[in-house]
Amino acid sequence: MNDQQLLRYARHILLDELGIEGQERFLSARVLVVGAGGLGSPAALYLTTAGVGDITLADDDIVELSNLQRQILHVESSVGRPKAESGRDMLAAFNPETHVTARVERLDGVKLDEAVAAADLVLDCTDNFKTRHAINRACVHHRKPLVSGAAIRFDGQVSVYDLRNDDAPCYHCLFPEADDVEAVNCATTGVFAPLVGIIGAMQAAEALKLLAGIGESLSGRLLWLDVRTMHWRSVNVRRDPECEVCKDREHHAVAA
Repeated sequence: MNDQQLLRYARHILLDELGIEGQERFLSARVLVVGAGGLGSPAALYLTTAGVGDITLADDDIVELSNLQRQILHVESSVGRPKAESGRDMLAAFNPETHVTARVERLDGVKLDEAVAAADLVLDCTDNFKTRHAINRACVHHRKPLVSGAAIRFDGQVSVYDLRNDDAPCYHCLFPEADDVEAVNCATTGVFAPLVGIIGAMQAAEALKLLAGIGESLSGRLLWLDVRTMHWRSVNVRRDPECEVCKDREHHAVAA
């Protein structure tokens, strides 16, 4: 690290568990953030200010006025712009050293597979089950850790699926994919603005812990938050040995 970086990241370097070695891991890390809305905004913001070296921000949506109540990467002049590009420009204002690639598209199929393969870690900051399951399948295939968050109304949840470990559950183990799942999102049900900030910041914290190899992640645990009472509930979860997505995981080679 150069002198400017030593100064910028001084408060991280002072942490004994992190130090220069941990900060250098951030600087060399490649992270894929899928979704540049309510969750992706605070998550990407903290990853950027923490010094993650390379972030791919993927979102096919454009900024609308109703987004500004909670999606803190975007400002009023961003209305009508692609969220990925608006987010990229805002992140550059916070830390120009972080290289942010804006992908204005819905990642699926081969494109999603390639994006996950190129990342060290993936954050699911989306708001629909179909995309969540697609991201999970790609992370299982490439053995990449997945940090998942969700927020609706006054309720939030966050967990880690550390798919590098054979005994860790995947997203499908907890939330099996089904055709009859009702689509619920903020546009139809609403969401309390600070809730997405809380959950998104927690996603960033879990991601940074995984990248630095410090602390204990939420792998095998699901945290639920009722923001009306500020009551947290922790649920231990196990891998489903019959999971259609990850039951043969140990037969897959870990991606380089």
